[in-house]
Amino acid sequence: MSENPRRPLAVFDIDNTLADTAHRQHFLERRPRDWNGFFGAAPADPPIGRGVALAVESAADCEVVYLTGRPERCRADTEEWLVRHGLPEGRVWMRGNQDRRPARTTKLEVLKRIARGRDVRMVVDDDELVHQAVRAAGFHAVLADWAADAPELKSAQEDEGRT
Repeated sequence: MSENPRRPLAVFDIDNTLADTAHRQHFLERRPRDWNGFFGAAPADPPIGRGVALAVESAADCEVVYLTGRPERCRADTEEWLVRHGLPEGRVWMRGNQDRRPARTTKLEVLKRIARGRDVRMVVDDDELVHQAVRAAGFHAVLADWAADAPELKSAQEDEGRT
């Protein structure tokens, strides 16, 4: 059996793992939630040093890919943000614009597709439910606990499947 020449994967979430969303949380605190405002403000997210450093460090041994709950309509802003903040080049996997399932469901589904025939070294995400689902599926999960707690974002991820 021949060895797969491709490097292992390091899979990174974006919001509150690499990008600090604190400045745009107010869009989720109102009812109804202002999703256009929330995602429209994403290009101004400051990078989170710990997450960015881990992604850069991982790129030495791994192929870095991004698995985000952001909808597909945010692709251009997201990819530009990654480049602007010096993140390693890598494919960005996003949720469909109409996909409202919980993040733990959509991300695990995509992760399993990404992992076919590949070694996944680690999956880094701030969402505890995603972290638990990833671990239960047999992947090495790293909980990105370095961002400020964002209860409205967590609620939106689970209840509305928006990010």
